[in-house]
Amino acid sequence: MPFVYIIRCKDNSLYTGWTTDLKRRIKEHNNGAGAKYTRGRYPVKLVYCEEVKTKEEAAKREYEIKQLSKKQKEKIITG
Repeated sequence: MPFVYIIRCKDNSLYTGWTTDLKRRIKEHNNGAGAKYTRGRYPVKLVYCEEVKTKEEAAKREYEIKQLSKKQKEKIITG
């Protein structure tokens, strides 16, 4: 199953992505092999994830979250 996730970087910025293997992807981010954005900002911490049905749905949800302000993303994280 695909997951949409938000991680908090060491500079307190937020990064949103999607993956089919959440544990592996977080490990990649923390090893400097993840997204270009997170390479200089690790270690990262997983602060939110949601499971979706398809990769297409994951990509759509990732895009939706990326359009939000940081304040709105913080509301998603805190529930």
